[in-house]
Amino acid sequence: MAEQLTGLADDRALLGRTSTAERVSDILRSRIADGYFPPGTRLSEDSIGGALGVSRNTLREAFRLLTHERLLVHELNRGVFVRVLTVEDVEDIYRTRALVECAVVRSLGEPPYGLDEVASAVEDGRRSADEGDWKGVGTANIHFHQELVALAGSERTDELMRSVFAELRLAFHVVDDPRRLHEPYLARNAEILDALRAGDREGAARLLAVYLENSLERVADVYLRRVGADGTAPS
Repeated sequence: MAEQLTGLADDRALLGRTSTAERVSDILRSRIADGYFPPGTRLSEDSIGGALGVSRNTLREAFRLLTHERLLVHELNRGVFVRVLTVEDVEDIYRTRALVECAVVRSLGEPPYGLDEVASAVEDGRRSADEGDWKGVGTANIHFHQELVALAGSERTDELMRSVFAELRLAFHVVDDPRRLHEPYLARNAEILDALRAGDREGAARLLAVYLENSLERVADVYLRRVGADGTAPS
């Protein structure tokens, strides 16, 4: 915990003069997504509040916001913890992804599409793979899907999926072999990008639907072996 708090103190400057629960929750959300506070970690009010230089009330409000986003869970008489997903949670996340992401791709309208950020995410993934940075590949993969959703031009959809992708990262953090999880999707991201460049939104949506189905199978299998169906380590 000491190492995490030292790094968290570096984020104090991000709060500036307008320290708010929303800004604190943004910082903690990012740290949780990066695996800085892994699933199951108890978050100390005193330690985190001291590292960020915020009041207990501000921190509690930030915790409340992140609990509403299903990233944290409050356990009576025990405190606040980073949530450990269940297999049912993972399945629901992927159902939501399939509904939203495929619908966005199918409703793009007439090409050409603004794909610069999508292409940048594909290149970031390739670069991270070349460097052997499989955590970076996972981050680039999330970025790829965020940019697909952003093609809809909807702030509400972006907001919804920001929360979904943050939850998804909780699942990724329990995977013991991130290369095995993420590497197959480097080529598949590129295939979806190529289909969109060709103006084939239906083809891209079909590729994406199969992609998400295969990804769910892989992640759910890992989850069952690593944490059990209910989010607790199997006996």
